[in-house]
Amino acid sequence: MKERKGHMENILELHNLTKSYPKSDFTLDQISFSLPYGSILGFVGENGAGKTTTINCILNTAAKDGGTVKLFGEEMGDGDTDIREKIGVVYDGDNFPGFWTAKQLSKVMARLYQNWDEPLFRDYLERFQLPSKQKIMHYSRGMTMKLAIAAALSHHPELLILDEATSGLDPVMRDDMLDVFLEFVQEENHAILLSSHITSDLEKVADYITFIHNGRLILTAAKDELIYQYAVLRCKESQFQALDKEDILAYRKRDTQIDVLVADGKAAQKKYKDVVADHTSVDEIMLLLVKGERV
Repeated sequence: MKERKGHMENILELHNLTKSYPKSDFTLDQISFSLPYGSILGFVGENGAGKTTTINCILNTAAKDGGTVKLFGEEMGDGDTDIREKIGVVYDGDNFPGFWTAKQLSKVMARLYQNWDEPLFRDYLERFQLPSKQKIMHYSRGMTMKLAIAAALSHHPELLILDEATSGLDPVMRDDMLDVFLEFVQEENHAILLSSHITSDLEKVADYITFIHNGRLILTAAKDELIYQYAVLRCKESQFQALDKEDILAYRKRDTQIDVLVADGKAAQKKYKDVVADHTSVDEIMLLLVKGERV
């Protein structure tokens, strides 16, 4: 591991994280991935795939059954408030009681976090055009998400964990938030875990993307690799039969065509000269991995 200002290279490391919910038949099955300092990791999966369960295990709000979670190089126990201080969290949905105002929220946060920065919070309220004296229940969904992001940033965290934090925002607002996230990771001791099903957001800002499906990790890779190296081969049945099994990550039959996901488009194009290899998107990769079949 390369050291970085006395840091390990990863701000977050999951190794074989396991969590079962016997009543619902859901199991988070040996999830392993890491988030390097200075980067944004997009955590992708359909609803119910296990994203929130994973986040709860990282934050120690759900007890894991097995595996390890390391934050800033150490495992977090119930008493580790100094580690909690360094994490900003935004959940999808209600983050704060609706009868509070942003001003009251600031007073509460000041008691919770040693590094609470009231002037910075006021700056964010202004920047995000959020009224400080209006009750949160009268905010729109987009405004409540922006408030949660402002609050998460205002106690100077090093790691931001965002669970579907852009899902209630219109495209313009989402774009503004993505700029805020990119600004945040300009500091090299910062990083963001961004869980989302809006893959276009992740294409804009993520450095790495981790796909999870039915509690299992199906792929983790650098985003540029997914966008520039991965490809989808558009095959006829006969062409599909001629492919090497080990080249096929997933495939899906569509009418007379079979779409085949491969990890190296250029190599596949050389090897199978008569097959069309298209660049692909995170969305299409996700669809093929989730709905497609394996060989």
